[in-house]
Amino acid sequence: MPSKSAKPDHPSQTPRSVVFVVYPDITLLDLVGPLQVFSHAEDPATQDKGYACQVVSVPGGMIGTNTVLSIPTQPASGLQGHPIHTLIIVGGQGAIPGMRDPQLVAAVRDLAKGAGRVASVCSGALVLAATGLLDGRRAVTHWDDCARLAETFPQVQVDLDPIFIQDGQVWTSAGITAGIDMALAIVSEDLGRAAALKMARAMVAQMVRSGGQSQYSPALTRQLRDGAGRFERLHQWISDNLDAPLTVEALAAEAGMSARNFARSYAKSLGTTPAKAVEAMRVERAQELLETSSRSAKQIATLCGFRSEDRMRRAFLRGLGVSPTDYRQRFCAEATPGNAGSA
Repeated sequence: MPSKSAKPDHPSQTPRSVVFVVYPDITLLDLVGPLQVFSHAEDPATQDKGYACQVVSVPGGMIGTNTVLSIPTQPASGLQGHPIHTLIIVGGQGAIPGMRDPQLVAAVRDLAKGAGRVASVCSGALVLAATGLLDGRRAVTHWDDCARLAETFPQVQVDLDPIFIQDGQVWTSAGITAGIDMALAIVSEDLGRAAALKMARAMVAQMVRSGGQSQYSPALTRQLRDGAGRFERLHQWISDNLDAPLTVEALAAEAGMSARNFARSYAKSLGTTPAKAVEAMRVERAQELLETSSRSAKQIATLCGFRSEDRMRRAFLRGLGVSPTDYRQRFCAEATPGNAGSA
């Protein structure tokens, strides 16, 4: 098991051994995205391949994916005790039964003993967490599985937003294509930034993506923190009245509490102030309108209660790390240079 401060061992390995662990019903892109990165990354010192990749499963043989394709694998038992530079647990719908499969969990744990680095792609974090290797560490997974990861494995410090997280020599990544981001970052650490940039260009991928996965799941943090649903009705009321002046006093009155008690109780339950929560919900609604409508940025700012494009732009940068214009260009199929606005 990699320690908090360890570097990937077996540095003399050339090429470096990368082992992918799969199981039935993986998401194919969780495997082939990082596999493409490691299969073609070159060591600039030698101009040779930087990595040698293998795909294993508990039984070996053909393993079904979430597509019409199955993939050939080697039995994991054949690598137990062998040095592994980087061990990667692939994600997919099969991760939920996989985290309860004692044979799969034991195989991952055994392989990790000989690995200098351990990583997971997407919901593969659930299987990795079942081994105990994420206990006491920060980790991320697909936004739709963050709640399950936090509830099932309370010793894991689930961070909702990052595209990937490195905690010592244990890496985890968010949903699906984030596995490519993580793989490029690993290549950068192992072979240097130039090697990673070369691969990014070849794959027409961004070396560092702006924003986190909160831009894909804007209500996630709120839902997770208000697990008991104490303010669920209030949140619905806020959502229905975003263009109104939503002061603390107005929110407290709707919640049937004094302003002081409401502000204190809300912050304790949600980990944020009412004002920040309202801003996040306005951003959430603006995201939806930017994705699905051709309204101008000025119109959207008014509908969502921002009052001005500039206030909306600043809220987007605070919350998502991208401007409304960049967000629309990234997510709106209807976006054109003429309707994107100037925010």
